[in-house]
Amino acid sequence: MIGFIQGRLVPQVNGMIQAFPWDDWKEEYRLADSIDMRIMEWTLDQSDLYDNPLMTQDGQKTIRELCDKYRISIPNLTGDCFMQAPFWKAETTQQKDSLLKDFEAVSIACSKVGIRNIVVPLVDNGSLDSPEQQDCLIAELLKRSEMFKQLNVTILFESDFKPGDLAQFIKKLPVPTFGINYDSGNSAALGFDVEEEWAAYSDRIINLHIKDREYQGTTVPLGTGATNFSALFSCMKNARYEGYIILQTARATDGNHLGAIQSYRDFVSQGLDLKA
Repeated sequence: MIGFIQGRLVPQVNGMIQAFPWDDWKEEYRLADSIDMRIMEWTLDQSDLYDNPLMTQDGQKTIRELCDKYRISIPNLTGDCFMQAPFWKAETTQQKDSLLKDFEAVSIACSKVGIRNIVVPLVDNGSLDSPEQQDCLIAELLKRSEMFKQLNVTILFESDFKPGDLAQFIKKLPVPTFGINYDSGNSAALGFDVEEEWAAYSDRIINLHIKDREYQGTTVPLGTGATNFSALFSCMKNARYEGYIILQTARATDGNHLGAIQSYRDFVSQGLDLKA
């Protein structure tokens, strides 16, 4: 169940570690096939949102065709668009309504190409800064819970909450429509204890982003930062975690993007004692 975040196999976009690869998104399917990577997580930015192939009929058709041709599945989407323009921080009712329409449109588009998990990042610009913002987020998504069920999509939250706070937050949102996306690098950068996190809410974790970060710092190659991978892999085994494991790892500095992803996949496979 090990996959990769879209864009990790092709050159960076404007030097950013993560962004939709407009020039190379089709080519990435072939590259993934060449190294036997069968799971890809889509990325979606707010900029040019409705021009993204995920959001157009022709694009959706092409996505389905490429998935069939290269035997690749796209079970998840990371909604960076929601972090870049969070409806729970909208300054006017009109702006909030517009962003909520975007959220609904993204959910519908995901359903049309078989994406089942939508990751909503409550970090950085999307971080919840007040009880009012949290109340807005929960209320608006609960209003749409029936729509999510009909579309067969699950909303996953990646957050900067402390373990106990995240456990309390996710209890307000029902299974199976809502869950957690665990990010190993973000947790390490915040100084959280892996075992405390998994004890608090492992039963709600549906997707897992693997990356390494320095404490209060940036993303670095796996095994060189503050992430306690030994504890993480132990927790995953003890919890019998069977969800997706997505490589959201540091970019190759030498341009060998395929080699970097392969080495990271081996790192995780060996840590979890997975068969080759």
